[in-house]
Amino acid sequence: MAQRHDFQDLEETAEALVAFINNSQPERLKRVRKEQQALGDCQAESVKTVTQILNDVARVEENMSQMLLDSEQRSNAREEELQSLEEQLRQSRARSQTADSELQLLQRELDHLRSTEAELAALQSEVDEDTTEVIPSSVYVAQLYHVITRIKWEYGSAPGLLEGVHYGADLATPISIDTSTRSRWDVSDQLWGFVGLQ
Repeated sequence: MAQRHDFQDLEETAEALVAFINNSQPERLKRVRKEQQALGDCQAESVKTVTQILNDVARVEENMSQMLLDSEQRSNAREEELQSLEEQLRQSRARSQTADSELQLLQRELDHLRSTEAELAALQSEVDEDTTEVIPSSVYVAQLYHVITRIKWEYGSAPGLLEGVHYGADLATPISIDTSTRSRWDVSDQLWGFVGLQ
């Protein structure tokens, strides 16, 4: 509406100018100049206002564009983070399945070991029953040898070395025979020699 008014003023000014030229009146010329000056000032103010509005619109558009760009960047970052979390979840599930498989394998091995342990316990029980019958006779034989030979053996001696003590009638004689350097017959003869010393 302001533009219409401006065009109307422009037309009126032009008509007044034409009329003034036709009448050649200086007073009217001054008034036309003032009106023309006012019209120019109004036009300059309108241009200034429109320029300010366009600048404001451009600034708002730039801000909105930056906000949209920032929003897209945040959305892309969240999408990447989501993909990373999904990959971690997939890897965790795979590790969990592997752990479950290993756990089942270990459980089967444990069950097998328990079964084997039960079998060994049964065998140990049988062996214990057998040894209770055998050990007394072994102990008896060892005691019998001790009574006959009067030799008390050192069972903690080094391999290949016979050590002990022969308890004779008046005297205890230490025994130390290296079996790796002597024949079995020599060792046997020496031991029977102790028996004759009783």
